[in-house]
Amino acid sequence: MSTAYIDRYMEETMQIVNTIPRDEIAKGVEILKEVREKGGRLFILGVGGSAANASHAVNDFRKIGKIETYAPTDNVSELTARTNDEGWETTFSEWLKTSKVNDKDCIMVFSVGGGSETTSLNIVNAACSSRL
Repeated sequence: MSTAYIDRYMEETMQIVNTIPRDEIAKGVEILKEVREKGGRLFILGVGGSAANASHAVNDFRKIGKIETYAPTDNVSELTARTNDEGWETTFSEWLKTSKVNDKDCIMVFSVGGGSETTSLNIVNAACSSRL
């Protein structure tokens, strides 16, 4: 088996990693520390594979970071009922309203596609409707 594909993948990964501004990572860490110190909550939004990553991250932020953390996609029954009743585009924004997101809280988004008027509009609406 040739390792050319693996080598190319690893090379591309390192190129991407090297473009990430270290000061932005440090800023994110400070925001999360502040959320924990203020007794705030972390809400993680994601769809598709990012929803699975959000679910796993909930555990890590709770266990390792000691931050109260939730993902709306963890309750499939509530998510699908809300989607059925209200439509997909407002599922996260309405869930956050009911969760009474406040100034102590933080919203984190996991998204491969980003979001636009036609893609992941539920994430875009949640981010835009939040006071944070």
